Amino acid sequence: MTASRIIVWRHGRTPWNVENRFQGQADIGLDDVGREQAARAAAALAVLEPAVLWASDLSRARDTAGALADLTGLPVTTDRRLREIHVGSWEGLLGEDVERVDPEASRRLRAGEDVRRSATGESPTEVGLRVAEALRDLADAAPDGSTVVAASHGLAGRVGVAELVGLPPEHRRLLGGLTNCAWVSVDRHRSGRYWRIEQYNATALEPSDPLEDRLDFATRVAAG
Repeated sequence: MTASRIIVWRHGRTPWNVENRFQGQADIGLDDVGREQAARAAAALAVLEPAVLWASDLSRARDTAGALADLTGLPVTTDRRLREIHVGSWEGLLGEDVERVDPEASRRLRAGEDVRRSATGESPTEVGLRVAEALRDLADAAPDGSTVVAASHGLAGRVGVAELVGLPPEHRRLLGGLTNCAWVSVDRHRSGRYWRIEQYNATALEPSDPLEDRLDFATRVAAG
């Protein structure tokens, strides 16, 4: 058994996203905008007829997945391996706070290096390995040829997908950050030997967008 497509979906906006605070694994919930983003994205992803729905156990990812569960009737199964990077003592800090308490780590972070987030936090490489392991496991457990949706987090989703498709660590920085409620679509090559990115940072259109654009988006999502 194995899925043919994995949708790695970042959660909707939170108050700490607005303030640009390091969230890490703090359990910060969605704000009103985040809930609206989740509902809009869920309507687009439901077109793909997912067979299985997974999420990080942090509420912002679990509640984002819940919007899709409401439309599809699928249960949301949680996996701690889909959590965001653990930032240790940086949790709740602003960027300028990190610059003040750990200027060397802040410099390396800005340079795109594989920096551990505080002495007790994780590095992006460590996160990529655990998230990719989770994605492989949940795909292998899914029905043949199915689509799996996994609601996760910004950095975790980006580096987890990079690890899954085999991008070298030094190439991770070439992938832009995932915006709130955007997703990455990864499909298994017909040979079954590797995964590849087919869509990156895809988002649902705003309700105010022209009807023809929204219809075209739904067609493109359904076509993969």
